[in-house]
Amino acid sequence: MPTWIMLTFAAGCVNAIAMVACEHFVTHVTGTVTKLGTELADLSHLREFVMALACFIGGAMASGMLINARVHRGKRPLYAAPLVVVAVTTAAVALAGHAGLLGMFGGALLDAGDFVLLSVLSFASGLQNAAVATSTGLLVRTTHLTGPATDLGIHLVEFVCAEGDVKRSAKRHALLRAGKIVAFAVGAASGVTLAHGLHFLAFLVPAAIVLVATALSFLHVPNGDRAMLRPPSPSAAAL
Repeated sequence: MPTWIMLTFAAGCVNAIAMVACEHFVTHVTGTVTKLGTELADLSHLREFVMALACFIGGAMASGMLINARVHRGKRPLYAAPLVVVAVTTAAVALAGHAGLLGMFGGALLDAGDFVLLSVLSFASGLQNAAVATSTGLLVRTTHLTGPATDLGIHLVEFVCAEGDVKRSAKRHALLRAGKIVAFAVGAASGVTLAHGLHFLAFLVPAAIVLVATALSFLHVPNGDRAMLRPPSPSAAAL
């Protein structure tokens, strides 16, 4: 549970820094698809937002290749690898931006550098979300909050109305969802503060947090000792 909170904090941090950097959110696709729809009117940046959406999906697919695809081929799933790539990619964005390769920090999406930033961070977000979801049987998500907020409401009702094991389980799940919402908000607040002081280098902070969370979650456990992927339950709620 603490590592999922760390990853959610990192996602909130990345999302806020990206918002300061280019006035666009990157850790979920709702905003991207909304912008894609609104750009249909004049087609000015339609291609760029389609690319950002494709990058998020591509990140999720890359995670699936490192985990799901290897399971289907009878190989050990590389649970940690996608999150290591997320950390390295986010750190690379920080260094490339600091070197002036991604344009100016701040302001609306205007030039190619802004859309490269948007696309690369979208890829990393898709990678992280899918890696965590896959390694937990599609139960945990760390880059968006619509599902967790919905599930929190459901589990609160279960906690109030149920008894015994159901009540205890509802309490545990409600605490996790609430913790993730708080972590995302605190991460966003930290990201804004870091962005104003460090600009692109602020991305180094969430990159480091993802790396630490990965080490705590996976690197100390040999892949061979981990259970194979659990098929998701049709009734399982996405955290």
